[in-house]
Amino acid sequence: MIKKIFISALLCCTFLTAQADEGMWLPSLIGSRIKDMRAKGFRLKAEDIYSINKASLKDAVVQFGGGCTGEFLSGEGLLLTNHHCGYGSIQRLSSVEHDYLTHGYWAMSKGEELPVPGLTVSLLVRMEDVTERLAAGEKAEDIIAEAKKGEGYRASIEQMYYGNQQFLFVYQTYRDVRFVGAPPSSIGKFGGDTDNWVWPRHTGDFSIFRVYADENNNPADYSKDNKPYQPKRHFTISTKGVDEGDFTMIYGFPGNTQEYVTSDAVKYVAEISDPMKIALRTQRLEIIEAEQAKSAEVRIAFAAVHAGIANAWKKWQGEGMGLNRLGTVAKKQAYEEKFAEWAKSKPEYANLLDEMHKAYEEVIPGYYMRELYSESIATIDAYSFARSLYAAVTRAEKEGKTYDVEKAHQNFLKSYNQTIDQAIARRMVAEFCERVAPERMPADLKVQISYYGGVEKYVDALFRCSRLLGKEPITVSDVRGDAMVEFSRMFNNIANDARNYAYRNISNVPSVEKWYRPYMQALREWDKERAFYPDANFTLRVAYGTVAGYEYADAEYHHPVSTIDGIIAKDDPNIYDYNIPQSLRDIYARKDYGRWGQTINGRYSVPVCFLATNHTSGGNSGSPVINGKGELIGINFDRTWRSTMSDMEFDPTICRNISVDIRYVLFIIDRIGGASYLFDEMTLK
Repeated sequence: MIKKIFISALLCCTFLTAQADEGMWLPSLIGSRIKDMRAKGFRLKAEDIYSINKASLKDAVVQFGGGCTGEFLSGEGLLLTNHHCGYGSIQRLSSVEHDYLTHGYWAMSKGEELPVPGLTVSLLVRMEDVTERLAAGEKAEDIIAEAKKGEGYRASIEQMYYGNQQFLFVYQTYRDVRFVGAPPSSIGKFGGDTDNWVWPRHTGDFSIFRVYADENNNPADYSKDNKPYQPKRHFTISTKGVDEGDFTMIYGFPGNTQEYVTSDAVKYVAEISDPMKIALRTQRLEIIEAEQAKSAEVRIAFAAVHAGIANAWKKWQGEGMGLNRLGTVAKKQAYEEKFAEWAKSKPEYANLLDEMHKAYEEVIPGYYMRELYSESIATIDAYSFARSLYAAVTRAEKEGKTYDVEKAHQNFLKSYNQTIDQAIARRMVAEFCERVAPERMPADLKVQISYYGGVEKYVDALFRCSRLLGKEPITVSDVRGDAMVEFSRMFNNIANDARNYAYRNISNVPSVEKWYRPYMQALREWDKERAFYPDANFTLRVAYGTVAGYEYADAEYHHPVSTIDGIIAKDDPNIYDYNIPQSLRDIYARKDYGRWGQTINGRYSVPVCFLATNHTSGGNSGSPVINGKGELIGINFDRTWRSTMSDMEFDPTICRNISVDIRYVLFIIDRIGGASYLFDEMTLK
């Protein structure tokens, strides 16, 4: 009975007003928010956002790859996402001779579109609340098996409110995705890591792909005979622009928020986890950057690796600053004190917080160890290869098979850079030894470091002696006796223990998470004025707000729109991330903006990016930003640095998402790429 009452309460509570523009709402329940959305400028109906009976905006939105969002621009499967979302695909297609990262690429016909092996996009077919079905005894595996019947279908049941509600999500995955075009990185990644997470921003963070299907519009492996996919819905594009105060809505797949965690989790993130990870990634980035500066080939080969390391590295810095600025730990503790006072007269909740604090205390050492191992030892490529190779050989022998170790060896060497890996290994082994609890230090590692007279001498000997890193052919016996394999086996216990803590957040470790289900029930009974929305978990969500600037510091107001003038002000031919194409300089000098030029703040210019108050997270990269009429006005790609704590606390005064203005996207396609033929299949308004 408690469960059913709470579910009903959750459905009803969405009628309450969330703080400012906070919230990531389930599309199938968006009807409960329409009144508030319309008050802020939305002009469509709930079924225009989500419907399984007719085409709706959900049919124009996709999961792109493994962690981004994309949107259809045409009835021929033309797909828009961020440049950084397509970055890995563009890198795989690039070479020194065809450096699409540096110079960009534009297919001038469908025949010039480049297949991207392994890249997929997934469309949400439907979502369904299956809480009562599961409570009635139906098995999750049976529900999933029935739901995924169909070509390219997959399904999963995801937990909302820590299991108080459970939703079935059914997707159709398309496997033939081709690269259509992208600006050079000096536009698509303009500002690089320096500008990442900050405002004002001037990054043309977009790339274009096309989805292909078989003759029946169903998913298919790559074939020259495949046809452009025909989506049920694609976005109309508004070329009228945005003004401060305009309604905005983001439709995408946010990856991870922790809005309801206790002070224990926030304190762990702000004071223990983030500082450690930042320090280790700083050292890895310095090593990679030093080698990238020496060679164009290395710069290309490690571009995606560097970007992947740097993105979270800088995000964690902003997150820590934001949590400390807001005093989130202290605010959570005060909130918990009030809750405890209420709960002490409720037998079912009286000791709940005590149990939660105890659970965190017990898991922190193990979770920290897993994060330390993942950010240090596990980042050494040679270590990871040795570990996986030994496991493959052992598994094959148990099955009475022979594993081709030399083939694996040669495949590894194709993309291996020992100079970088060995330098990283020296630092990461040293950092691990310095930070690990003495009782968790591998005894054999301690012996070897002592024998060689220090970490660096031991690591250098390790790399010198390992046959896995040499060009000479290797055998199974070489694997079993290899120095790098012996090094990897020193961490067997640590690696095995790490699996016990391999959860998205510390609060998702089962011994902790089990307490959040009753905690969410209790919060809803107690805090009746709070609007509860489910934490993000890479399922489709709606967030809405308005175009808005913010006060960055005392008497320092940041306007919500940046322009091409800011690009020229930052332009520097001597710095890779700020060296824009000469064609863009020439266009600016002539003010030859064509239909994309307009007067902004008294100057004739081109809009580039804009700020809004939408609640976003990782996974929202590439999400469509739409106006009150449901028209595309931008592509979400980032948050301001002070907004990154919004995964744990949303501050409406300063939390802002950053989007590329769709007019800048069209400007680049037209004036820089010379690919305006693509407009013929778009719906521009």
